[in-house]
Amino acid sequence: MAGTRAAIRYAKAVLSLANEQKKADVVNSDMKLIAETIAENVELGSVLNNSVIKAEVKKTALLAIFPNLSEITTGLFDLLISNKRINILNDVALKYSVLFDAYNGKEIAQVTTAFPMNNDLEIKVLAKVKELTSKAVELENIVDENILGGFILRIGDMQYDASVSNKLNKLKREFTLN
Repeated sequence: MAGTRAAIRYAKAVLSLANEQKKADVVNSDMKLIAETIAENVELGSVLNNSVIKAEVKKTALLAIFPNLSEITTGLFDLLISNKRINILNDVALKYSVLFDAYNGKEIAQVTTAFPMNNDLEIKVLAKVKELTSKAVELENIVDENILGGFILRIGDMQYDASVSNKLNKLKREFTLN
C-alpha cells in the first residue's frame, strides 16, 4: 500500500515536470515502454526488487536497456535510486500512464467478452460508452468464456453488465424468490 501511494506521488511529480517542459507525451511513451518491458521480462523486475544488487548496477542496467529515454525519465531513475525506491519503478510507470490519460480526458474501458470482439460488438460497446461517459475512451478487450455471451463494460468505477451469464443469474434469482 505504501509503495502504491509513493508511486502515485512520484508519477504526479514527473507528470507535473513533464507538463512544464511540454514533454508529457514523450515521457508517457517512455513510461509505457518501461512498464511493458518489466512486464515481459521477469528478470528485470527481479533485479529492480533485489536489495543485494547495488543501485549503480541497477542504473547501469536500466540505461543499457533503455538507451533513448528523455532526460526527465532518466532523472526519475536517479531520484528513485537516491531515495532507495527503484523497486517501485514499474508502479510509477503504470501510475504515470493512468494520470497522463486522466489529465488528457482519456480513460481505458475494459470490455469482457466470451470471445474476441468483432466490429459489430465494438460499435455497440462504443455506443454504450457514449451513454455512460463524455471522456475519450480506449477499449481493452478481455476474453472470459464464463460470461457465455454479451459483454461486461468497466469504465473507472462504473460497470455495465450485459452478459448472458448475468441475465441467467437474474432469472434464476427471480424463480427462486417466487
